[in-house]
Amino acid sequence: MTNRCTTAQSTEVVRRWAPPAIVTLAATAALTALTAAPPADAAPRQVRPEHTTEGAAPRVPGEPIMAIVSIKSQKVTIYDADGWVLRAPVSSGTKGRETPAGVFSVVEKDKDHRSSLYDDAWMPHMLRITWNGIALHGGPLPGYAASHGCVRMPFGFAEKLFDKVRIGTRVIISPSDAEPVEFSHPALFTPNSQAIAAAPARAETLAREADEATKLAQQTKNAAALAVKEAAPLTAALRKLELAKTRADAALAVAEKALAAAKTDQAKARAEDQKQKAAAKVEELQTQLDAAKANAKSKLDAAAAAQDAAKAAETKKADAAKAASEAKLALEPVSVFISRATQKLYVRRNTHKRLPDGGEVFDATIEVPVTIRNPDKPIGTHVFTAVARTNGGLRWTAVTIDSGDVAKAALDRITLPQDVLDRIAPTALPRSSLIISDEPLHRETNYRTEFVIALNDQPQGGIITRQRSPDTRVGFWDGWGSNNTPGRGGQFYDPRQNNRNYYQRPQRWW
Repeated sequence: MTNRCTTAQSTEVVRRWAPPAIVTLAATAALTALTAAPPADAAPRQVRPEHTTEGAAPRVPGEPIMAIVSIKSQKVTIYDADGWVLRAPVSSGTKGRETPAGVFSVVEKDKDHRSSLYDDAWMPHMLRITWNGIALHGGPLPGYAASHGCVRMPFGFAEKLFDKVRIGTRVIISPSDAEPVEFSHPALFTPNSQAIAAAPARAETLAREADEATKLAQQTKNAAALAVKEAAPLTAALRKLELAKTRADAALAVAEKALAAAKTDQAKARAEDQKQKAAAKVEELQTQLDAAKANAKSKLDAAAAAQDAAKAAETKKADAAKAASEAKLALEPVSVFISRATQKLYVRRNTHKRLPDGGEVFDATIEVPVTIRNPDKPIGTHVFTAVARTNGGLRWTAVTIDSGDVAKAALDRITLPQDVLDRIAPTALPRSSLIISDEPLHRETNYRTEFVIALNDQPQGGIITRQRSPDTRVGFWDGWGSNNTPGRGGQFYDPRQNNRNYYQRPQRWW
């Protein structure tokens, strides 16, 4: 729309100028345009975002709950339960090595990290968010995107942030500016105060029962091994007698055939004698076998009973370990991801079991189909986070980083499985989250990450150009809670099967 006021003012100015002045002004403007215009083959200049200054909120900060990086504004903002607490400028990935936009979490911390890919480059106070190399760390800031995919922060800011952030802290990388807003919806988890209060004692009790079941399983296993060992000579003797009896039966059958085929009295007499001897041998061996079985029965029955008891104890041990694991996980914040692409719901919790490479194991035992109304319609990418307890349950915020439905409409389209809600909602804690996205889980998601979700409509050069880490074998923890069912969506496989999604050696990237 034309601004009439501006047009009028411009006309008035022209009227006041004499004709020679107008000519001079026009010539000057043309010369300026010619000298300012870049040559046709000149490379485009890097556009600097609006300058962001490092700052802190004028209040006592709480523990960081999430970090939001804006690619557009080249800034990072740290939030606690009550709002922003820290902000600073950043430098994200340059063209061709863009920092991927999406939803991540901190999977490793390293105070003095060095890159093994880029000339031992120093990456101090590194907060890794993917195992193939994307991280937040201290670095030089030229005022625009300039990294190889990581998010560089001011050195002092990275140092100050490092000790405040825990593994599992949410990191949202948004194409544009985004911030959490207060949010409520009946579909969000509503904890039960009694269940939360009882959770620690329940976890302790079940852990003790799991220990006792483990000891009992070992004892019954040892008893079964001893019983089998004691019965082994008897078993061998019985097998020897049974084999001898079988041979004697065969000899008797041969003698009976010979007798039937005999033509002369002499041949018949000889065959009859052989038959009598064979029958006597069969009878003798049968008597010995019956006696041996009677004598061995008690020990053989005891060995069989011991083996059955050992199997039952192992089953009880497994059930107790599972119950103890779930009870312990109930003390941790829960993260749920719903993908429109796969029509599935995934649940993750940190087990805090350390890996040799510095990461931690995340539980992934729940993965179920989910109902999404109008599944062909985009739903967007939304992150709902429980930031604090309230009298009625939890206080939530919402962050939207991708186009689609608004947050409320997105939740309205989803029907959460009641059995899953019954397992996770009663003990849901602050820092729990629900993520909804059109995207599937990124291939970087594995047993030592929470959820890795990248927006496919945004450039991902910084993550796509990095080679996948070679396979390596790590120790296996009994009862660690990971999804050990092969073939579930191509994401979570038994780590003992040496699957690529599980065995990624963390390399040091920059």
